[in-house]
Amino acid sequence: MDRPFYPEFIISVLPRLLAYLPMTLLVMAATVAAGLILGLALARARMSRSRMGRAVAGAYIMVMRCTPSVVLLFIVYYALPMLVMALAGVDINGVHRAFFVIVTLSLLFAANMGELLRGAYLSVGREQREAALSAGLSETQAFIRITAPQAAVAALPNFCNALTALMKEGALAFTIGLVDMMGQGMLIISRNYGAYGLETYIALALLYWALTIILEQSFRALERRLSRGKRSIGNAS
Repeated sequence: MDRPFYPEFIISVLPRLLAYLPMTLLVMAATVAAGLILGLALARARMSRSRMGRAVAGAYIMVMRCTPSVVLLFIVYYALPMLVMALAGVDINGVHRAFFVIVTLSLLFAANMGELLRGAYLSVGREQREAALSAGLSETQAFIRITAPQAAVAALPNFCNALTALMKEGALAFTIGLVDMMGQGMLIISRNYGAYGLETYIALALLYWALTIILEQSFRALERRLSRGKRSIGNAS
């Protein structure tokens, strides 16, 4: 006999899942920070004059894009401790599982950021940089004042999409035992011997939908704010 569906369980389980939202956000924040740094290095390598640098960066991006996130997660989780032990003689098997999730997601996120940052930079016309240099600005000043603000506006929509995909990929962290929102949901189901599984998954879906909406609306507001000056200049001309 099938067990009846209890919609009231969805409401009751939400606070228990939200208690682990900080872990989900912490993993995302650390991944974004590390991924942006590595992604910036990849973007610079892709635009460098070095043929070797372009080839290495391009190969890295291709490999990461072709590797499923759950496969890379298990490779990092099992292989990284062996590699560190072989190279440094340090046992990192006792490190918090969030570390392995952050390393994995950062490697994947950096590949997307490398292409995103490169495309955003190339979207700004070279004549603007050359005009800034001819006006007496240094390379650094021209980048900070002219190129970077316009590249940021161009990158925002795709950056928002990348963050949304990152949040969904982060839900795979439970496969190595990390207890975030998804991991807590799986624990609740197992403690109930498989009961209330549908209700718990619906509650998780509602939370991820809410986070996605908040993320998209925040980036839309930021994009409108950053584009305000650009639109004003365009209307004046």
